[in-house]
Amino acid sequence: MIFGSSAGSPPRAGGRGTCKVPGGKLVGVDVVVADDGRIASCSVDGDFFVDASDEDADALLDDLGYALADAASSPDVVEDAIAGVLAAHPEARLIGIGPDDITTAYVRALENTGVEAVSTPVLGHGDTPRQGVASPGASRTADARRGRDPHSDGSRQDEWRERWSQLRPRIIHDVPRDPRNQMEVDERWARLTAAGMMPPTLRFWEWASPAVVIGRFQSASAEVDLDRAGLEGFTVVRRCTGGGAMFIEPGDTITYSLIAPLPFVSDVDVVTSYRLCDQWLVDALDGMGVHAHFSGLNDISSDLGKIGGAAQRRFPPVDGGPGAVLHHVTLAYDIDAVRMGRILTPDRRKLADKAVRSAVRRVDPMRSQTGLPRDEVVRRLIRSAAVTAGFPHG
Repeated sequence: MIFGSSAGSPPRAGGRGTCKVPGGKLVGVDVVVADDGRIASCSVDGDFFVDASDEDADALLDDLGYALADAASSPDVVEDAIAGVLAAHPEARLIGIGPDDITTAYVRALENTGVEAVSTPVLGHGDTPRQGVASPGASRTADARRGRDPHSDGSRQDEWRERWSQLRPRIIHDVPRDPRNQMEVDERWARLTAAGMMPPTLRFWEWASPAVVIGRFQSASAEVDLDRAGLEGFTVVRRCTGGGAMFIEPGDTITYSLIAPLPFVSDVDVVTSYRLCDQWLVDALDGMGVHAHFSGLNDISSDLGKIGGAAQRRFPPVDGGPGAVLHHVTLAYDIDAVRMGRILTPDRRKLADKAVRSAVRRVDPMRSQTGLPRDEVVRRLIRSAAVTAGFPHG
């Protein structure tokens, strides 16, 4: 999406800047500069999350784009403008980034325009984001930005297991679906659950074809070599949740969705809700000899590397229904490292935060840790979920 301001001249130059929150998410800002040196438009994207409805999330990002386009390039002024936008949208909450991170990405975008007429002040802190103006909800999201769990004591794990057994979701091993249909089913079932028309459901996906699935707020061109993806038969689709890009090959990937009534997570913070939804998975992986744990805001890792990632979205009540939470997880069973490296184009700052040179080295597939065939891993996950929930899957 491009968000414009009132500059009247045709665009002449552009620049992109990014900021990766240590242990958190990445935000990118694209700036277009008009012929007269003024900022013509700005856009904000990234693998962050926004806790809001579609309309409220879009309105927040629209207004952030307008504010950046209209603001002076002084970081302090920009931070004030961003804080003002966040204050004007109390119904939308950024998860994984804050005002200072957007400011940092914006200043870097200005620096990358190559246009002398645009002032580009230097932060003076290297890659360390400025500590900017606090925004509404900033204190609530500080732990989520850095992936710290405010309820990290092990005693809560028993509570999460008990909630799962009380939820008692039906468990479905679905038929293979094409990538676009997968996205449609997830959102449609979540909206039906929000209206009280579907019970809690744990759906294990099967993929009919390769895909790259990008997050709700990501830039496709910044994350994926779109031409290469098309040549190699990958469909690029956008899901309705935030988070980062997923590289999908049917035989190498295990994906599931939990769709539950909103009260299941409504009384816990965002970080805790991820742990709550996936504690059964950590237990199941441990039973297969994979010593899994939660890392960052939404990753699942072992001692050898990242295994997978989760994304989540809350849907408000509809027609007297309970509302719903959609929580989906993609796990790497195996990986074609060379092929993924050709198709995905992750930002260098995201890789630097992990202290590695490529996205490939961030992932440690389950095949290498379990030695089990993929179908057997899926079967054991389904069985573990059913045992934890207290009844067989259907």
